[in-house]
Formats: sequence, C-alpha cells, structure tokens
Amino acid sequence: MKIAVLTSGGDSAGMNAVVRAVVRGGILKGCQVWVVREGYEGLVRGNTEAPEPEPAPPAFPDLPPETDGDINLIHNLRFGDGQLLRDGTGDYISGRTLKGRYIVRVGWDDVRGWFSEGGTLIGSARSKAFRTPEGRLAAAYNLIKEGIDALVVCGGDGSLTGADIFRAEWPNLVAKLLSESIITKEQATAHTHLKIVGLVGSIDNDMSMTDLTIGAVTALHRICEAIDNINSTAASHSRAFVLEVMGRHCGWLALLAGVSGGADFIFIPERPPDTESWEDEMCECIQRHREVGKRKTIVIVAEGALDKFLNPIKADYVKDVLTERLGLDTRVTTLGHTQRGGRPCAFDRILPTIQGVEAVQALMEATPDTPSYMIGIQENKITRVPLVDAVAMTRSVADAIEAKEFDKAMSLRDPEFRESLEGFMAISTLDHKTKTIPETKRMRVAIMHMGAPAGGMNAATRAAARWCLRYGHVPIAIHNGFRGLLDDHIHELSWLGVDSWTARGGSELGTNRTLPSIDLGAVASKFQQHSFSALLMIGGFEAFSSLLILEEGRKHYPALHIPLVHLPATISNNVPVTEYSLGSDTSLNALVDACDAIKQSASASRNRVFVVETQGGKCGYIAIMGALATGASLVYTPEHGIGLDTLRRDVRFLKTRYTLDEKGRAEGRLVIRNEAASEVYTTDVIMKMFKEEGGSLFDSRAASLGHTLQGGIPSPMDRSRAARLSLKCMSFIERQHEILMNQPPKTRHALPGSAAVITVQASSIQLMPVQDMVGQADMKNRRGRNPWWLGMKDLVEALVGRPQLATKLPPLNV
Repeated sequence: MKIAVLTSGGDSAGMNAVVRAVVRGGILKGCQVWVVREGYEGLVRGNTEAPEPEPAPPAFPDLPPETDGDINLIHNLRFGDGQLLRDGTGDYISGRTLKGRYIVRVGWDDVRGWFSEGGTLIGSARSKAFRTPEGRLAAAYNLIKEGIDALVVCGGDGSLTGADIFRAEWPNLVAKLLSESIITKEQATAHTHLKIVGLVGSIDNDMSMTDLTIGAVTALHRICEAIDNINSTAASHSRAFVLEVMGRHCGWLALLAGVSGGADFIFIPERPPDTESWEDEMCECIQRHREVGKRKTIVIVAEGALDKFLNPIKADYVKDVLTERLGLDTRVTTLGHTQRGGRPCAFDRILPTIQGVEAVQALMEATPDTPSYMIGIQENKITRVPLVDAVAMTRSVADAIEAKEFDKAMSLRDPEFRESLEGFMAISTLDHKTKTIPETKRMRVAIMHMGAPAGGMNAATRAAARWCLRYGHVPIAIHNGFRGLLDDHIHELSWLGVDSWTARGGSELGTNRTLPSIDLGAVASKFQQHSFSALLMIGGFEAFSSLLILEEGRKHYPALHIPLVHLPATISNNVPVTEYSLGSDTSLNALVDACDAIKQSASASRNRVFVVETQGGKCGYIAIMGALATGASLVYTPEHGIGLDTLRRDVRFLKTRYTLDEKGRAEGRLVIRNEAASEVYTTDVIMKMFKEEGGSLFDSRAASLGHTLQGGIPSPMDRSRAARLSLKCMSFIERQHEILMNQPPKTRHALPGSAAVITVQASSIQLMPVQDMVGQADMKNRRGRNPWWLGMKDLVEALVGRPQLATKLPPLNV
C-alpha cells in the first residue's frame, strides 16, 4: 500500500506528531509513505517537476550484506528526500530543491525530531481549487500518477468534509480520467477505491463524537499561562481583565480556561446568558465577588460568543460595561494566534502518535464497503467513528445555535463539555439565588490529602469546598493527613479562601503517607468528635490503602459508617483500575520540558545518549508515557525489569542506529529509566555501560529529574479534570448520605458501595466500591495489575526501530 498524509486548514500543535506516526507506522507495516505539502493545495498542484530516479537502497558498509533484519525499515531510513526543514525563505530544503514538487516520498529519518515542533512542517493551506470538481479531478490524477491508494487527512471539519466528498466522488473521477485518456486502463483498475482516514486537528475542539481534538490541549496551555500571568497583576492593582480567546462556533477553550483559570464569568456560543440583559447578570455576579473581598476579576469571551438573540458579545463592550457600571479599572487582552503557537504539550504528542498509528491500522483494514473513519478519543479510549456522521453532528451544533436551540446545541456536545459548564456555574459564582438543601440533609464534609503532592489536589479541594458552600454543606479541611486529624489540625474552608487554589501546585492542606492504621480507634473518635458526615481523600496509593482500612474498620467503629470517597491524585498513576490520576499529566509535561532541553544538549553534541531517571516508584507509567511523548529510544520500567540480555540487545540497537545515521547528521538520543526499574542496573551503571560500549560511535551522560516531576503549576488538564471529578465525588457523597439518613438512626449502616474510588475506565467514569478493586491491585508493589499503558512500551520501541535493529541484525564490529 502507498499512503499519503496531509495536514489541511489551520495548523495546530501535534500535527507533526501525526505525520511522524503515520510515516513510521506505515513503514513498519511494509507501506511506502508520502507527504503532501501545503494540504489540499499541494494535492491539486501535484509534481510539476519529475522526481529524480528512485534511489538505490542506501549502502551501509558496516552492515553485513546477508543481514536478515527488517529490510523495509533499513531501506527507508534514508529513502526519502531528506529532512523536510525550512530554509531562511520558508522553502523546503533537503540537499535538493523541492520547488514544483508537492507530493514527496519520505523515509524513516525524514520525520526525526519532529515531536517538539509546533505547527506543521509539511505546510497547510486552505485550498479554493480543491473545492471545485476540476480541482478534485487534478488531485485524483496526481495521486494515481504516484500510485497512492490511501490518504490520511489531519485537519478540521472542513478538511475532513472535503476528504469524505473526495472519497465518494473517487469512482467517477477515475472514470472521467480514463475516458479522457489521462490515465491508462491498468491505472484505473489498480485505483478503483481510495482509502481515507481522518484525524481532527483543531485548537477549538469543535468536532463532535470525540472528546478532544489534536492541538486543543496545547492551546488551552497557552491560554492558562496567560491567565496565570494576568492574575498576579490583576490582584496587585485590583483590576478586571477581559480575555478574548478563539472559538467561533465552539466555547470549549473559553469554558475550560474558565474552569482551569478561576474566571468569574464566561461567554460561549452554545449557552448564552438566560436573561435579556446579560450585562445586569454579569455585573451582579462580579459585584458579589468584590463584596466578599476578591481583588481581581477575570471574564473570558469566546470570539463567537452570542447573546440569546444571536447578537455578538465583544470583549471591548464587556470592558465598557465593567468600567461604566462597576467602576472597575478594566483591560482587554486578545490572545489571538498565540494560542496556536509554541511547543506541543505532552498530551498533544501522545494522542496524535497513538491516533496516527491507529489511522494506519484502519487503512490496512479498510475495504470498499467500510466507511471513511475519523479517529477520535472518548475519555481515555481511542475510537473509530464514521467520518460523515462526525461532520454532520458537528454542523448540527452550529445549525442549532443559529436556530436559537441552545439546549440542543449543548446536547450535541460531549458529556465532559456539559459537565464542565455545570461545574463552572456551581463553583465559580456566588449565586444568592441558589436554593440550599434542607438543613436535615446538610453535611460536614472532611477533605484530606494523602501521599505525595500532585498537581490538581488543590483544584479538586477548591471545587469540593465551593460545591459544599453553594448548597449549604460545611467543607472541613484536614491538614497533614491522619496525623493532622489526630492533632485536631482542621478548619472550615471559605469561598474566598480557596479562590486562587486552582493554579497552585503541591498541597495547600499538607500531605504525608501516614495510614489510619496508626490508631484506627483514635481516628474514628475524631470522626465522631467533629461530626464528619463524609470524607473525601485526594491522593495516591496511600489513599487507596486508607480507604480499605477505613472500610474494614466499619465493623468495629460506627463513626466510620459515612460515605468515604477516594479521588486518585498521584504522578505515578498507580491507583488500580483507574486509567488516570490527577497530577500525572502535570508530571508528564514537566518530563517533556526537561527532556526537550536535555535532547537539545544531546543533539548539539551530535552523538550523545542521555540516560534520564524518572520518579514513579514501582509503577512505570511516567517512564513509558514520557518516552512516547519525547521519542525516547529506550525505556526501562519495574514491570518489565532489566537483564543482561536486554542490555546486550539495547547496546546493539544503539550501535546499529548510530551506524545508520548519515555522517554529520547523528542526533542525540534519550533513554528513560524508572527509578525502581532495577536495584542492580542503576542509572549510573547503564550510563557507564553505554559510554564504554559506544566507543567512537556515541558518548553517554546521565540526568536525574527527581522531585522536579512533582512540583510546578498544575497543567490545565489536571485542573479541569480535578474540578469535574471532584464534583462527581460530591454528587456521589450526597446520594450515599441520603440513603444513610433514610435508615433508622440506631441501625444506620453505610452500604458497601459507599466506600468508593472514582475511576476513569476507557470510555466512562465510574465510582467503584473499594472492595471490588482489591483483586486488581498489586498491594506489594503498590500498583494496578495489567494497566492499559503497559503495552505502550512496545509502541515506543517500534517507532524508533528497536525490534528490527536490535534483535535481527548481527553484532557490529565497532
């Protein structure tokens, strides 16, 4: 199969990762892979200059001629037109000019080092020509001329719509080309069917039937960085700031930025203010915030924001309202295209890579009867959905907004969008109109942090506290875990007191690893003394273990018969069953930032291998997913272990890989090792082994990232998920408390399911009874059994060619 990949429409972070994954994934499947420069425009223009004759397979004198390695991979290492990098004029260079050539065959190393680049290195353009029948006819001819029969398109809904139209018209286009004798009968027979797969690249996250689009999370990072910076000056001068963010038909960026940045008010297209005078509603809300002592005001406006009559709401007008009615010193900040720029975050490296590989697999399995698929994601599961259905639903949102059917528009968005909006309204405003629940149903909810600090702990606490205050409950902070509880280090949280916690890393409540087994009777006594109605524990494996202990303790201590909930928060992501823990995304971003800098140093030295040690205890999540996000050559984890045979193959792989590099173009490479991967083969031992065995081919250095992976400002994903999951926990607590209160006082017993862990499982979020999770926990090694990410190690190594170059090639004499 010959596969072409193009990026179309706007550019978004992560598109280069898509191209890299499709190129290398295709080569591993035995395919030839091409890139189309300048999107559909390049498809229409084709190659006006004849390509040079197909080069012979590269000669590698150091490799034995009888090698039984993966010839397809070796042949493709330098097969293409070289690194597709821009020169000073913006043209692509590769030792030969590519002017006049838009459909270019590429090899394995042509996409080397693309992870950390923003935008799209193969170019993107909005093509008017492709929208015409003549343009699509020319595009069909250009693909047939090159023998290409499969296409991967990464772009927005317009680009994917064009792809689906192109596929539907393909038989007629081929027939017309044949009737006009532009192609031969043999070519027409060989290209009766065009296989197409779409991936959504859009910072607006405006595609239906997928939770996230490529580039959206990085754009959210840029917005939250701006809000975090603005917050300090806003508070210093007691100012109001109005931020305009992108989103013509979708308010996802504005909404998630509001949740993650602690905004006071937001305007989005899907849910205009209910009142005719939204100005009154906004001013009343912000005035209440000012009256309780808040010194800063942040209002976020999506560029497509509307009122209920479909009149545009503009940032400058919002600023005038705040200035004239409330007398606030107000500024407008329009972030514009800065939201598109910058290096991709960890998620926008991992997601496009997995989706790109899935796209190749979908093409391999495609038949004339299967639909064109869009590769999406639901919660944490990669999905395939018919492209035409996704595009139709996406356009239905805009149609519903235009028809003022805002409830319908909201129903067409994914569940996370709707829940995030409800959560924002619940925790971001002091709404005096909200009816508190009856006094008999009110609770005293204890909130505690457990284990090591993790990004998102404070954001989750803020959300839970404000939910309590909104509906009449009392949020009680327990400082320093169970030790703090025994010492009565508790206090009631206030609405303003937690206001700035969203962007704070670490743990504002303090945390440690002490379990309630230190004195379970005394712990139960404190529960009774302080009249706790429920306990929310935010933490890692220690919180999971504590929940087990407290649930078991119900047999002996009536005070423990209350709802008990664990919200996983740990950079190690080692809580069983759940696929995501708060803090793990923040940690991955810290790892990516550090490794980008380290790789830059390694590449400057050309032939240097850095062995990077990460945290994670006996769970390899951070190491494996960090390796996938940084393009590391090797990764070592406790689950897989390290042995002499493994190290021998890895040394052989590195030697082979450096031998295959072009002279003068060798790159620095990363090896990521979890801190507990082996007690014997330490980071220092592996580094010295590589240095000794590398000889004249490569040098080696070591770097330990340590606790830098725990600290820093939480990522927007950890902040927004913290709020969403925390509010789900609070809803669960309220339901369980109501069930408990309906029992006779003398015989009240909490149901087994009332001690639960909130979990992300593939495409759903579930609160699971802790006892049901014990069988899936490796208590000795403090991790889950058979986690979803374990197989990603094979993908990491496949995308750098280790299986082919380490095991099948004979040893080299260096």
